[in-house]
Amino acid sequence: MKKILAVLICLSFINNAFSQTTSKEKKIKEMLELVGSGKIGVQVAQQMLTNFQERFTTVPAEFWDKMKASINADDLINLTVPVYAKYYTEEDLDQIVAFYKTPAGQKVIAVTPQIVQESMLLGREWGQKLGEKILSEMKASGYDPEKVEQ
Repeated sequence: MKKILAVLICLSFINNAFSQTTSKEKKIKEMLELVGSGKIGVQVAQQMLTNFQERFTTVPAEFWDKMKASINADDLINLTVPVYAKYYTEEDLDQIVAFYKTPAGQKVIAVTPQIVQESMLLGREWGQKLGEKILSEMKASGYDPEKVEQ
């Protein structure tokens, strides 16, 4: 009788663990849906295929259509769920989802692509200027960047 009770208790704990994971996964998927992660992933993949198609012009269009049709947002989302689960608790996810449903959260979702794009351009310019400054300072200090060992 004690063994049966112990097994039932263990099964209860296992069931609770799986239902918590399922609940957490659902919250992560809801968050990813709100921010459009799957759609963005599909757009990036389709752009990549378009670049391949432009590069490999002898490959028939039917091949590229088949490849584009095989892109599935759920595949990407399912790959990333464990990453989000690693860093966010269910309570975190509840608050994040609630935020994204507010007008401010919707604005964050709407403008983030533009912010990222503009920030990347500025970061690239900043990096180029910094690189030029470093090379200039090396030369001014008597180091020839082309002759210094790397």
